[in-house]
Amino acid sequence: MFALGTVCRVNLYGEGTEEIYGELTDRLSAIEDALSVRIYTSEVSLINRNAGAGPVAVSADVMYVIKMAKYFAEKSNGAFDPAIGVLTSLWNIGSDEERVPTAEEIAAALPLVDWRKIALDEDAGTVFLEEPGMKIDLGGIAKGFAADELVKILRRHGAPRAVIDLGGNIYMLGKKKDGSPWRVGVKDPAQPQGDVAVTLELGENSVVTSGMYERFFEEEGERYHHILDPKTGFPASSGVLSATIVCRSSLAADALSTAVFILGRDAGLALLEGGFPEAGVQAEGLVIESGFTVTATEALESALTVQGKNYTRVSS
Repeated sequence: MFALGTVCRVNLYGEGTEEIYGELTDRLSAIEDALSVRIYTSEVSLINRNAGAGPVAVSADVMYVIKMAKYFAEKSNGAFDPAIGVLTSLWNIGSDEERVPTAEEIAAALPLVDWRKIALDEDAGTVFLEEPGMKIDLGGIAKGFAADELVKILRRHGAPRAVIDLGGNIYMLGKKKDGSPWRVGVKDPAQPQGDVAVTLELGENSVVTSGMYERFFEEEGERYHHILDPKTGFPASSGVLSATIVCRSSLAADALSTAVFILGRDAGLALLEGGFPEAGVQAEGLVIESGFTVTATEALESALTVQGKNYTRVSS
Protein backbone atom coordinates (compact mmCIF):
# COMPACT_ATOMS: atom_id res chain seq x y z
CA MET A 1 0.00 0.00 0.00
CA PHE A 2 1.14 3.56 -0.72
CA ALA A 3 0.39 5.94 2.15
CA LEU A 4 2.04 8.80 4.04
CA GLY A 5 4.21 9.46 1.00
CA THR A 6 5.81 6.01 0.96
CA VAL A 7 5.30 2.31 0.26
CA CYS A 8 3.98 0.57 3.39
CA ARG A 9 4.49 -3.15 3.96
CA VAL A 10 3.49 -5.55 6.74
CA ASN A 11 4.85 -9.12 6.88
CA LEU A 12 2.91 -11.41 9.21
CA TYR A 13 4.88 -14.52 8.26
CA GLY A 14 1.90 -16.55 7.14
CA GLU A 15 -0.30 -15.53 10.07
CA GLY A 16 -2.17 -12.77 8.26
CA THR A 17 -5.82 -12.82 7.22
CA GLU A 18 -7.87 -10.67 4.87
CA GLU A 19 -9.58 -9.16 7.91
CA ILE A 20 -6.30 -8.15 9.56
CA TYR A 21 -4.78 -6.67 6.41
CA GLY A 22 -8.01 -4.80 5.69
CA GLU A 23 -8.01 -3.29 9.17
CA LEU A 24 -4.36 -2.26 8.80
CA THR A 25 -5.04 -0.62 5.45
CA ASP A 26 -8.08 1.25 6.75
CA ARG A 27 -6.13 2.55 9.76
CA LEU A 28 -3.28 3.79 7.56
CA SER A 29 -5.74 5.58 5.27
CA ALA A 30 -7.46 7.25 8.21
CA ILE A 31 -4.15 8.45 9.65
CA GLU A 32 -3.06 9.85 6.30
CA ASP A 33 -6.41 11.59 5.78
CA ALA A 34 -6.03 13.31 9.17
CA LEU A 35 -2.31 14.13 9.28
CA SER A 36 -1.11 14.72 5.73
CA VAL A 37 -0.21 18.29 4.90
CA ARG A 38 -0.62 17.41 1.21
CA ILE A 39 -4.32 16.54 1.54
CA TYR A 40 -6.43 19.71 1.40
CA THR A 41 -9.22 18.24 3.53
CA SER A 42 -6.95 16.88 6.28
CA GLU A 43 -7.20 18.20 9.82
CA VAL A 44 -3.62 19.44 9.61
CA SER A 45 -4.38 21.43 6.45
CA LEU A 46 -7.43 22.94 8.15
CA ILE A 47 -5.30 23.95 11.16
CA ASN A 48 -2.81 25.61 8.80
CA ARG A 49 -5.49 27.51 6.89
CA ASN A 50 -6.77 28.92 10.17
CA ALA A 51 -3.37 30.05 11.47
CA GLY A 52 -3.79 33.33 13.35
CA ALA A 53 -7.56 33.25 12.80
CA GLY A 54 -8.93 30.79 15.32
CA PRO A 55 -8.74 27.35 16.94
CA VAL A 56 -9.72 24.22 15.03
CA ALA A 57 -11.48 21.20 16.54
CA VAL A 58 -9.44 18.05 15.94
CA SER A 59 -9.70 14.30 16.49
CA ALA A 60 -8.03 12.48 19.35
CA ASP A 61 -5.37 11.18 16.93
CA VAL A 62 -4.34 14.65 15.78
CA MET A 63 -4.36 16.07 19.30
CA TYR A 64 -2.14 13.23 20.54
CA VAL A 65 0.37 13.46 17.69
CA ILE A 66 0.73 17.24 18.02
CA LYS A 67 1.02 16.99 21.80
CA MET A 68 3.84 14.45 21.46
CA ALA A 69 5.48 16.50 18.69
CA LYS A 70 5.56 19.48 21.04
CA TYR A 71 7.02 17.31 23.79
CA PHE A 72 9.95 16.17 21.63
CA ALA A 73 10.39 19.72 20.35
CA GLU A 74 10.81 20.90 23.92
CA LYS A 75 13.17 18.04 24.84
CA SER A 76 15.34 18.72 21.77
CA ASN A 77 15.32 22.50 22.24
CA GLY A 78 13.53 22.90 18.93
CA ALA A 79 15.79 20.71 16.81
CA PHE A 80 12.63 18.77 16.04
CA ASP A 81 9.88 21.33 15.41
CA PRO A 82 6.42 20.45 14.09
CA ALA A 83 5.92 24.13 13.13
CA ILE A 84 8.45 23.73 10.31
CA GLY A 85 5.73 23.62 7.65
CA VAL A 86 6.41 27.09 6.29
CA LEU A 87 10.00 26.01 5.53
CA THR A 88 9.10 22.64 4.01
CA SER A 89 6.61 24.46 1.77
CA LEU A 90 9.30 26.87 0.62
CA TRP A 91 11.79 24.15 -0.28
CA ASN A 92 9.23 21.58 -1.55
CA ILE A 93 11.90 18.88 -1.59
CA GLY A 94 10.62 15.66 -3.12
CA SER A 95 8.09 17.43 -5.35
CA ASP A 96 8.19 18.75 -8.89
CA GLU A 97 8.53 22.27 -7.48
CA GLU A 98 11.64 21.85 -5.31
CA ARG A 99 13.90 24.88 -5.27
CA VAL A 100 16.35 26.88 -3.15
CA PRO A 101 14.44 29.71 -1.46
CA THR A 102 15.89 33.20 -1.42
CA ALA A 103 17.59 34.56 1.69
CA GLU A 104 14.66 36.97 2.07
CA GLU A 105 12.13 34.14 2.01
CA ILE A 106 14.06 32.20 4.64
CA ALA A 107 14.35 35.27 6.87
CA ALA A 108 10.60 35.88 6.63
CA ALA A 109 9.78 32.24 7.41
CA LEU A 110 12.03 31.64 10.43
CA PRO A 111 9.97 33.64 12.98
CA LEU A 112 6.99 31.42 12.12
CA VAL A 113 8.88 28.21 12.95
CA ASP A 114 8.17 27.99 16.66
CA TRP A 115 6.53 24.98 18.32
CA ARG A 116 5.75 27.16 21.36
CA LYS A 117 3.19 29.05 19.27
CA ILE A 118 1.12 25.90 18.72
CA ALA A 119 -1.64 26.23 21.33
CA LEU A 120 -3.44 23.07 22.43
CA ASP A 121 -6.68 23.09 24.40
CA GLU A 122 -7.18 19.47 25.32
CA ASP A 123 -10.43 20.16 27.18
CA ALA A 124 -11.96 21.83 24.14
CA GLY A 125 -10.17 19.50 21.71
CA THR A 126 -8.73 22.33 19.63
CA VAL A 127 -5.43 23.38 18.05
CA PHE A 128 -4.53 27.00 17.29
CA LEU A 129 -1.52 28.37 15.45
CA GLU A 130 -0.97 31.74 17.07
CA GLU A 131 0.68 33.56 14.15
CA PRO A 132 -0.80 34.10 10.66
CA GLY A 133 1.25 32.21 8.09
CA MET A 134 2.34 29.46 10.49
CA LYS A 135 2.16 25.88 9.24
CA ILE A 136 2.61 22.59 11.00
CA ASP A 137 4.08 19.62 9.16
CA LEU A 138 3.92 16.28 10.95
CA GLY A 139 5.92 14.39 8.33
CA GLY A 140 8.70 13.84 10.88
CA ILE A 141 6.46 11.95 13.28
CA ALA A 142 3.38 10.66 11.41
CA LYS A 143 4.90 7.41 10.14
CA GLY A 144 6.08 6.58 13.64
CA PHE A 145 2.59 7.14 15.01
CA ALA A 146 1.16 4.99 12.21
CA ALA A 147 3.56 2.13 12.98
CA ASP A 148 2.57 2.20 16.65
CA GLU A 149 -1.10 2.12 15.69
CA LEU A 150 -0.58 -0.88 13.40
CA VAL A 151 1.18 -2.67 16.26
CA LYS A 152 -1.90 -2.10 18.45
CA ILE A 153 -4.08 -3.76 15.82
CA LEU A 154 -1.74 -6.73 15.51
CA ARG A 155 -1.58 -7.18 19.28
CA ARG A 156 -5.37 -7.12 19.45
CA HIS A 157 -5.46 -9.91 16.89
CA GLY A 158 -2.81 -11.88 18.79
CA ALA A 159 -0.23 -11.81 15.99
CA PRO A 160 2.86 -13.64 17.30
CA ARG A 161 5.33 -11.80 15.08
CA ALA A 162 5.46 -9.21 12.32
CA VAL A 163 7.70 -6.72 10.59
CA ILE A 164 6.14 -3.40 9.70
CA ASP A 165 8.02 -1.27 7.16
CA LEU A 166 6.64 2.19 6.50
CA GLY A 167 9.22 3.52 4.10
CA GLY A 168 12.16 2.73 6.36
CA ASN A 169 10.31 3.16 9.66
CA ILE A 170 10.65 -0.40 10.90
CA TYR A 171 8.78 -2.10 13.74
CA MET A 172 9.68 -5.68 14.66
CA LEU A 173 6.86 -7.18 16.72
CA GLY A 174 7.26 -10.26 18.89
CA LYS A 175 9.98 -12.82 18.33
CA LYS A 176 11.29 -14.67 15.30
CA LYS A 177 10.00 -18.21 15.09
CA ASP A 178 13.41 -19.72 15.87
CA GLY A 179 13.92 -17.35 18.81
CA SER A 180 16.93 -15.59 17.28
CA PRO A 181 17.18 -11.77 17.35
CA TRP A 182 15.78 -9.65 14.59
CA ARG A 183 18.54 -8.39 12.34
CA VAL A 184 18.28 -4.91 10.86
CA GLY A 185 20.67 -3.27 8.42
CA VAL A 186 21.45 0.45 8.53
CA LYS A 187 22.21 1.74 5.05
CA ASP A 188 25.61 3.07 4.09
CA PRO A 189 24.83 6.78 3.54
CA ALA A 190 27.52 6.92 0.86
CA GLN A 191 26.00 3.93 -0.99
CA PRO A 192 22.33 3.90 0.06
CA GLN A 193 21.09 1.81 -2.86
CA GLY A 194 22.04 -1.47 -1.25
CA ASP A 195 25.17 -1.46 0.85
CA VAL A 196 24.85 -1.81 4.63
CA ALA A 197 27.12 0.12 6.99
CA VAL A 198 25.90 -1.37 10.28
CA THR A 199 23.75 -4.30 11.38
CA LEU A 200 21.78 -4.41 14.62
CA GLU A 201 20.57 -7.54 16.40
CA LEU A 202 17.53 -6.70 18.48
CA GLY A 203 14.44 -7.95 20.24
CA GLU A 204 11.06 -6.33 19.73
CA ASN A 205 11.70 -2.71 18.81
CA SER A 206 11.21 0.05 16.31
CA VAL A 207 14.19 1.22 14.25
CA VAL A 208 14.01 4.54 12.42
CA THR A 209 16.77 6.21 10.41
CA SER A 210 16.94 9.79 9.15
CA GLY A 211 19.52 10.22 6.41
CA MET A 212 20.58 12.95 4.03
CA TYR A 213 20.31 10.46 1.16
CA GLU A 214 16.56 9.92 1.53
CA ARG A 215 15.25 12.94 -0.41
CA PHE A 216 17.39 15.61 -2.01
CA PHE A 217 18.00 17.62 -5.14
CA GLU A 218 21.01 19.30 -6.69
CA GLU A 219 21.35 22.84 -7.98
CA GLU A 220 24.51 24.41 -9.37
CA GLY A 221 26.58 21.51 -8.04
CA GLU A 222 25.20 21.78 -4.49
CA ARG A 223 23.16 19.00 -2.89
CA TYR A 224 20.19 20.00 -0.70
CA HIS A 225 18.63 17.28 1.46
CA HIS A 226 15.19 17.35 3.09
CA ILE A 227 16.10 17.48 6.80
CA LEU A 228 15.78 21.19 7.48
CA ASP A 229 17.28 22.89 10.52
CA PRO A 230 14.52 25.00 12.14
CA LYS A 231 17.09 27.50 13.38
CA THR A 232 18.74 28.24 10.01
CA GLY A 233 16.02 27.35 7.51
CA PHE A 234 18.53 25.34 5.46
CA PRO A 235 19.31 21.62 5.30
CA ALA A 236 21.04 20.58 8.53
CA SER A 237 24.84 20.52 8.39
CA SER A 238 25.87 18.90 11.67
CA GLY A 239 28.34 16.47 10.10
CA VAL A 240 25.87 13.60 10.56
CA LEU A 241 25.06 11.55 7.46
CA SER A 242 22.42 9.44 9.17
CA ALA A 243 20.91 9.04 12.63
CA THR A 244 19.26 5.78 13.70
CA ILE A 245 17.02 5.43 16.75
CA VAL A 246 15.98 2.20 18.48
CA CYS A 247 12.91 2.50 20.71
CA ARG A 248 9.72 0.62 21.60
CA SER A 249 7.80 3.73 20.52
CA SER A 250 8.10 4.29 16.77
CA LEU A 251 6.62 7.77 17.19
CA ALA A 252 9.45 8.68 19.56
CA ALA A 253 12.04 7.08 17.28
CA ASP A 254 10.73 9.04 14.31
CA ALA A 255 10.93 12.43 16.02
CA LEU A 256 14.26 11.69 17.69
CA SER A 257 15.98 10.52 14.51
CA THR A 258 15.35 13.98 13.07
CA ALA A 259 16.44 15.74 16.27
CA VAL A 260 19.68 13.78 16.58
CA PHE A 261 20.52 14.33 12.91
CA ILE A 262 20.15 18.08 13.35
CA LEU A 263 21.85 18.33 16.75
CA GLY A 264 24.92 16.34 15.71
CA ARG A 265 26.71 13.46 17.40
CA ASP A 266 27.55 14.78 20.84
CA ALA A 267 24.41 16.77 21.58
CA GLY A 268 22.21 14.20 19.86
CA LEU A 269 23.49 11.19 21.80
CA ALA A 270 23.42 13.21 25.02
CA LEU A 271 19.74 13.88 24.37
CA LEU A 272 19.11 10.13 24.12
CA GLU A 273 21.11 9.31 27.23
CA GLY A 274 18.93 11.70 29.24
CA GLY A 275 15.85 9.57 28.61
CA PHE A 276 12.22 10.60 28.20
CA PRO A 277 10.45 9.59 31.42
CA GLU A 278 7.45 11.87 30.82
CA ALA A 279 6.71 9.94 27.62
CA GLY A 280 7.48 6.59 29.24
CA VAL A 281 10.16 5.68 26.71
CA GLN A 282 13.88 5.08 26.56
CA ALA A 283 15.63 5.49 23.23
CA GLU A 284 19.02 4.31 22.04
CA GLY A 285 20.75 5.39 18.89
CA LEU A 286 23.72 5.59 16.59
CA VAL A 287 25.07 8.21 14.24
CA ILE A 288 27.13 7.84 11.10
CA GLU A 289 29.25 10.90 10.37
CA SER A 290 30.94 12.31 7.31
CA GLY A 291 34.30 10.95 8.47
CA PHE A 292 32.91 7.41 8.10
CA THR A 293 32.64 6.93 11.86
CA VAL A 294 29.90 5.09 13.75
CA THR A 295 29.05 6.15 17.31
CA ALA A 296 26.30 4.59 19.42
CA THR A 297 24.80 5.01 22.85
CA GLU A 298 26.35 2.66 25.38
CA ALA A 299 23.35 0.32 25.67
CA LEU A 300 23.28 -0.23 21.91
CA GLU A 301 26.96 -1.01 21.41
CA SER A 302 26.66 -4.75 22.09
CA ALA A 303 23.92 -5.09 19.45
CA LEU A 304 25.93 -3.35 16.75
CA THR A 305 28.26 -4.75 14.09
CA VAL A 306 30.04 -2.49 11.63
CA GLN A 307 29.82 -3.93 8.11
CA GLY A 308 31.03 -1.12 5.88
CA LYS A 309 34.74 -1.56 5.15
CA ASN A 310 35.34 2.20 5.24
CA TYR A 311 33.73 2.71 8.65
CA THR A 312 35.37 3.04 12.05
CA ARG A 313 33.60 2.49 15.34
CA VAL A 314 34.02 5.29 17.89
CA SER A 315 33.07 5.19 21.56
CA SER A 316 30.52 7.72 22.72
